[in-house]
Amino acid sequence: MTRPTMCATRPASPATDAMFRNILAGALISGTVAGLLAVALHFAFLQPLLLHAELYETGVLEHFADLSSPGPEAGPGFSITPLRDAMTALFMVLIYCGYGALLGAAMALAAEYGAGPRGAGAGALWGLSGFVAVQLAPAFGLPPEVPGVASAAMETRQLWWSATVALSAAGLALIGLAGRIGMKAAGAALVLLPHLWGAPVPQGFIGPVPPELSSLFAARALAIGLAAWVLLGTLLGRAASMARDG
Repeated sequence: MTRPTMCATRPASPATDAMFRNILAGALISGTVAGLLAVALHFAFLQPLLLHAELYETGVLEHFADLSSPGPEAGPGFSITPLRDAMTALFMVLIYCGYGALLGAAMALAAEYGAGPRGAGAGALWGLSGFVAVQLAPAFGLPPEVPGVASAAMETRQLWWSATVALSAAGLALIGLAGRIGMKAAGAALVLLPHLWGAPVPQGFIGPVPPELSSLFAARALAIGLAAWVLLGTLLGRAASMARDG
């Protein structure tokens, strides 16, 4: 008769615990600051466009109803809806805290192999890479949209978006961190793969919102994302440098 055995999980070392605490603290602080920047820019530059597009979506305004439709400056402009605005701000800050956790974990993993960022400038490049993987690369096939525009089925768009983010992140990691040319070429292929496959498109390009409003919204959304991601990477890079030196 054999005695039952129990498998015990080895506790994490103090150094590992400290690393995770640093990642979490850096993600919360940097993510909150970057998220607040994104919130401020969103309310200043994107919210008016969203409210304007909703007027077309609900039929209050009509594109081509007369010789010309009112431009963005003729829209509802800045307005405050307390509950909606509070929820928007909360979710944007939480999203960037999540981005901060992912980016911080990637930095810590790279640092284990001697490739982590050294200072705020290098951190900004990591933030730029995060922006490319999470926002710019998916926007190449699925740009940011205002309400009321034609689009493909939600499930197929979510699947393509998720695959594009994962492949772009892996590809950029190979391009930036791999030493051999062959691995860098493989990384470039991963970045291109979802675009060669093609993003899901709607059956017809219809919708009540003027295309000029949609293009302005997409451009501003990407610009805001770029600013927030670079700030996020800069703060995380600075925090990593201080933790290493301290």
